[in-house]
Amino acid sequence: MPKAKAPSPVDRREQVQRYLTCMTSAGFTLLEIMVCLSIISIVLVAIYRMHSQTLLMNRSTQFYTTAPMLAQRQLTEVEMNTPSDFIDGAGDFGDEYTGYRWSLVVSEVVLSEPEAAPENLKRIDIKISFNQKELVYNLRTYRYLPQ
Repeated sequence: MPKAKAPSPVDRREQVQRYLTCMTSAGFTLLEIMVCLSIISIVLVAIYRMHSQTLLMNRSTQFYTTAPMLAQRQLTEVEMNTPSDFIDGAGDFGDEYTGYRWSLVVSEVVLSEPEAAPENLKRIDIKISFNQKELVYNLRTYRYLPQ
């Protein structure tokens, strides 16, 4: 039986070198994983922030689209009343528009030259608010109301 040849120190060094090369290239280091996780977390935070801003913009856009229509609706109801019925008021729009509230202030117009002011000129201020004044829309108009 032939005797096994003992590995030379050079062969042994090559084997160790191959082993170390295989071990270091086989996976990721802890530093690489930490860098990857930090990049992913920064991207996810940016995406979540963008999503929440989109939701807020959607809500405010919906409000500023609906509020002028509701203000016009209240103005029409005021104009349908007789001039003696014009009083300040406040309320909501019921179940149809939950969270929306209105307030109305009717006042006389006071000019710097009182003789130039018509007697029946009224200033009408309508305020539409949403979620306890989170969003507010104001409408001011002037109407001449005959007796």
